[in-house]
Amino acid sequence: MYVPSSSKKMLEKSFAMHADNVTYDLEDSVAPHMKGEARSNLRDILNKQRPSGIKEMCVRINSVDTGLALDDLTEVLKGEYLDAIMLPKTESAADLHFVTDVIRHVLPERHPSSGQGKKEPLRIIALIESAKAIQNLSEICKASPYLSGLVFAAEDFAKDMSLTRTPALTEFLYARSAIATAARAALLPSTIDLVCTSYKGDAGLKTLEEECLNGKGMGFNGKQCIHPSQIAVCHKAFSPGEKEVEWAARVVIADEKASKAGRGAWTLDGKMIDVPVVKKAQAVLKHAEVCEIDVGAVRERWSDQEPE
Repeated sequence: MYVPSSSKKMLEKSFAMHADNVTYDLEDSVAPHMKGEARSNLRDILNKQRPSGIKEMCVRINSVDTGLALDDLTEVLKGEYLDAIMLPKTESAADLHFVTDVIRHVLPERHPSSGQGKKEPLRIIALIESAKAIQNLSEICKASPYLSGLVFAAEDFAKDMSLTRTPALTEFLYARSAIATAARAALLPSTIDLVCTSYKGDAGLKTLEEECLNGKGMGFNGKQCIHPSQIAVCHKAFSPGEKEVEWAARVVIADEKASKAGRGAWTLDGKMIDVPVVKKAQAVLKHAEVCEIDVGAVRERWSDQEPE
C-alpha cells in the first residue's frame, strides 16, 4: 500500500491499516518542491512503534539517476522501524550496488550476514519499469544480498514501450512472466504484481479481484495497492482458500502416515499423490500460516485422514 510522504494526514492514517507492506513514497506522489518536507515527515513516522497491523514498513526513495537517492537514504536510514527500501526505476545491477553500498556504510549491523544486531536485515525491493530492466533481470536478481523482491510498475513500462494498457493486460504478459520467473529462480520471497487502477465501487473491486487471481496464476504472490479499499480484496485473493488449506492438510497428514508405512506414492480422492504433490501441499500450509490461518485447527479436524 503506497502512502505519499508529503501528506501528514495520510501518514498518520496509515498506522490504522492492516497491510503486509506499507510503502511511504518519496517519488512519484511527491512534488519536487515537497521532497525535503516529505523526508522530514518520515523522520517521525519511522521512529514510531510499528503498528501490529503492518508487517513491513518501507520507503520508496527517488531513483538513483535523479541525484536525490542519497539524500533520501541519508534521512530514512535513521528510522528505527524501517524494514525495507523500495528502489524505483531499477534498470541494472549498478542501481542496486549504489543503494547497497550506502546501507553497508550507514547500517553495517543490518547486513544479511552481519549477525551484529538484534534487528532483521534491511531489505531492498526493486521496481521493474522498463524494457532495459526486463533484459537485465538476471543481473538485477544477483546484484545485492539485501534484495528481497521485484515489483512490476506497469504504467511506466507501458510508457517506455509505447503501449496502451487494456483490461486483458495481454500487452504485459511477457514482462510479467519474466519478472515472476526471475524472482522465483533467484529465490526472492516477494513478487508483486501491477497496480489495479480501478478501485471505486463494486465494479472496481471486481476488476481488482480478477487481476489478483490472474497475477496469482502467473506466479505473483502479492499486488500493489493505491487505496485502502483494495487491501482486503488482495489479502483474500492471494491467501489460500478454505478448500485449498483443507486439501493440503489432508495430503500432509496422510503422507506422514504413508511414509511411516513405507509407501512412496498413494492416492487421495482417487488421485495419485507423490513427492511433488506433497511438497506443494506443504507450501500451501506454510503460506496459510503466514496469512494467519489457523493451520493447527485444520490439521486437528483432519487428523484421521488416511492414505488410500
